[in-house]
Amino acid sequence: MLKFRGSQQFRQRIVYSTISGKPIRIDEIREESENPGLQEHEAGFLRLVEKISNGCKIEINDTGTTMRYRPGLITGGRAIVHDCGTARAIGYYIEPLICLSLFGKKPLSITLKGITNDSLDPCVDTLRTVTLPLLKHFGVEEGLDLRITKRGAPPLGGGEVHLSCPVARKLSAVSWVDGGLVKRIRGVAYSTRVSPQNANRMVDAARGVLNDLLPDVYIFTDHASGKQAAASP
Repeated sequence: MLKFRGSQQFRQRIVYSTISGKPIRIDEIREESENPGLQEHEAGFLRLVEKISNGCKIEINDTGTTMRYRPGLITGGRAIVHDCGTARAIGYYIEPLICLSLFGKKPLSITLKGITNDSLDPCVDTLRTVTLPLLKHFGVEEGLDLRITKRGAPPLGGGEVHLSCPVARKLSAVSWVDGGLVKRIRGVAYSTRVSPQNANRMVDAARGVLNDLLPDVYIFTDHASGKQAAASP
């Protein structure tokens, strides 16, 4: 059993343990903090891992400062739903989820509910437009999709996204040695439960800066209202 201390790289430890099949133990999780032990979002991530795997075993002591994790088989599955809560955004969960699902027994189809965009975690737009296209360079081409069905801003969240991830037979090696030049810029300006003109103003302000650097700039607007805008503006 591999042993670690502290709460750093919590998700990475669980991901590597699950993929390698090696059990781990983590001690002194925020032991000296005013709020010791595992936090709400970390416990939520463990529940998510349980949903996409079979046979994993999690033991946590009374104070939450020590946990043991014995990984199971990554099964994937369809029609899975997970509530991410409001402590962290959906991006906090999608990052490790993609890494795990690529090595699953079956493709993954899951709906995640919570905050879609905040200032702490990668927003779902970044994951959709940057992370997923990057995975195609590793040979993951078909069946990879991330759809935003409902925007959810903090503090109340209420957003909803659907992630589809295939099983990777193998991952291709990638070698990037030439950084190249930026030829074009694409972006998204979103707004929820406010006037659509706010998103247009954001686009104008961004283009006012970016167009001085290069001409090929296009920023999409995504305005959500009603049921598609969840609870917070």
